[in-house]
Amino acid sequence: MRSQFLTIAVRSVVKVPPFFCSFHLGIKAGRRIGERRTTNRGEPVYVDCYAAHLMLCVIGILFLSMADAFFTLNILANGGEELNWFMAVLIEDSVEKFVIFKLALTSLALILLVIHHNVRLTGRMRVRHLKYMVLIGYSVLVGYELHLLELAAAY
Repeated sequence: MRSQFLTIAVRSVVKVPPFFCSFHLGIKAGRRIGERRTTNRGEPVYVDCYAAHLMLCVIGILFLSMADAFFTLNILANGGEELNWFMAVLIEDSVEKFVIFKLALTSLALILLVIHHNVRLTGRMRVRHLKYMVLIGYSVLVGYELHLLELAAAY
């Protein structure tokens, strides 16, 4: 009975960090690498130091995003059409604006995904799995764009 009371008391004292804090943004250096305690389902788990494979995934996504912008512009120069209406508006306005906005949007999304990479979405799926899905999706997209450029070069 006493241990059950202590468990309830400890859970009520543990604070969940805010959405953005100085540790998440890299302003303060922390030492948390992984989960230290078992948490209730649905509670976010944050760390201060991130694994190298997560950073490689983020760098890969950024690289593929740059390649996507480059190949999109090449496809448009060969007579292609942008299907995303928002990006089409940006391209018509300015190519520089398109590239800057695309990379800024991708970077901001990746920062949020990295900060919350241990948060459980459903069951066993965590936010970090979304990053791997985005990496695979961008790889397929860039492969498709290369295929389109190859077809355009054949004509």
